[in-house]
Amino acid sequence: MRIIPAIDIIDGKCVRLSKGDYNTKIIYNENPLEVAKEFEAHGIEYLHLVDLDGAKSSKIVNYKILEQIASQTSLKIDFGGGLKSDADLKIAFESGANQITGGSIAVKNRAIFGKWITEYGADKIILGADANNEKVAVSGWLEESDQELVPFIQGYQEKGIQYVICTDIAKDGMLEGPSFDLYAKILAKAEGIKLIASGGISTFDELPKLAELGCEGTIIGKAIYEGRISMKQLEQYILESK
Repeated sequence: MRIIPAIDIIDGKCVRLSKGDYNTKIIYNENPLEVAKEFEAHGIEYLHLVDLDGAKSSKIVNYKILEQIASQTSLKIDFGGGLKSDADLKIAFESGANQITGGSIAVKNRAIFGKWITEYGADKIILGADANNEKVAVSGWLEESDQELVPFIQGYQEKGIQYVICTDIAKDGMLEGPSFDLYAKILAKAEGIKLIASGGISTFDELPKLAELGCEGTIIGKAIYEGRISMKQLEQYILESK
């Protein structure tokens, strides 16, 4: 299972929110590049980079940070937050993103998201299926849609989607443990999907459990920044997985 630390960006700084609420912002580092380099130094190969300013303004904003991290580390970056147009996508890939994550766009403009899967290939486009009460949430989680989570994922699986990041918003940033039951349900019903678990990771012991369930990757945010999971533990886990 891939270990994917998260860096969320507001005003060019590395922050974390709780349940996606911008009013709960905690700044952990003024310099995201510094954080990314520390991850790399501990054997981390992947990074989940979220442009929270972009998510709010519905267009890519912090692409310079993406460019910095991509050009000064060898991390494979998946980038999301506010990607709404072909132009946004072009900027993200030109700035060094390895993959992009589309969430709201996949709900609100299926035609364009479907076109991206066809144009760029299923290995480049990740479906961001973020859920509240098993309903898909959109617009930086500020709205809930009427889309049921599992059928939504299955629908995109038919269109060729392979990678899905699923965050249970109720768990995000709360350090109360991930939604094991929800992930088990998705993996049982959307067979063959490469599911990346996100939200709520609070202790190292949860990682082997997610791997056992069949998650392809896990995104870890606050647990790293709050020192609940050490970089040493992650480094060891990655070495042992090889």
